[in-house]
Amino acid sequence: MSEAQSAPTPVTVIGLGSMGRALAEAFLGAGHPTTVWNRTPAKAAPLVAEGAVHAGSVRAAVEASPLVVTCLTTFDDTRTALEPAGAALSGRALVTLNSGSPADARATAGWAAGHGARFLAGAVKNVPAAVGAPDTLLYYGGDKSVFDEYGTALRVLGGDTVHLGSETDLAALYEMAVGAMLLPALVGFFQGAAALQARGLDAAGMVRFAGKWLDMIKSLLPGYAEEIDSGDYTDGASSVGMFLAGAAHDKALGEETNVDTTWIDPLNDLLRRAVEAGHGSHSISALTEVLRGEASPGARHSS
Repeated sequence: MSEAQSAPTPVTVIGLGSMGRALAEAFLGAGHPTTVWNRTPAKAAPLVAEGAVHAGSVRAAVEASPLVVTCLTTFDDTRTALEPAGAALSGRALVTLNSGSPADARATAGWAAGHGARFLAGAVKNVPAAVGAPDTLLYYGGDKSVFDEYGTALRVLGGDTVHLGSETDLAALYEMAVGAMLLPALVGFFQGAAALQARGLDAAGMVRFAGKWLDMIKSLLPGYAEEIDSGDYTDGASSVGMFLAGAAHDKALGEETNVDTTWIDPLNDLLRRAVEAGHGSHSISALTEVLRGEASPGARHSS
């Protein structure tokens, strides 16, 4: 009998911060018998009121369900929290949803295997309020049999649920690769907001325009990805040199508005290094070669 045809799978959620609570609420809302545990027991109270069972220990929490989902800050935190329940993990499916490097994911996979657990490392690519929505993205790397067996339960957390491959570090790798875009984009928005406020304008006034700008950037990504994968950067419509010419504008904006724009200096230095490497007339995506340590534009494409 498949999971879809049988009663909802019992699940345990360990770690009840804002994201962990959202995960537990999604499981409860879909009818999954849900056991919860947190170092601070008081955090479980609202979930208990919704029907969750609060385990008295992490071992009891693990023993309660065949599917154990952890939502702690790091892989190290996950291993530390689960160590007292190590023996109880044998034969269970362990799914981690936390931050960390690919190396940390591999180490945790080895730790889980040592305790006899079947392992998936995943990531939630959205905010807690979006958990359970049809378009919320979660991706996983690791034991495909876990993904296949518990796919119905995992899709409760988000309708866009993807298994990236059997390598246990893939979700962590994609998490860091995609997440690298977040802080630069946000700081750029905050710089713009500070510049507007210097003129007595509200930051809210740029939100619609910033959204349009992000949509435009999104539309460019497939083309840039093709250039990077092929190594052909000869389409210079948006060239490295053009971007470097804008460095002076950043400095002028900072001087006019008294806004600190020095966070951009390393990015402009990256542009200069790309020009020095011969990429001045090439697509801005050629920065990938500089980031990868390629010294010459002839290494992976024709000039």
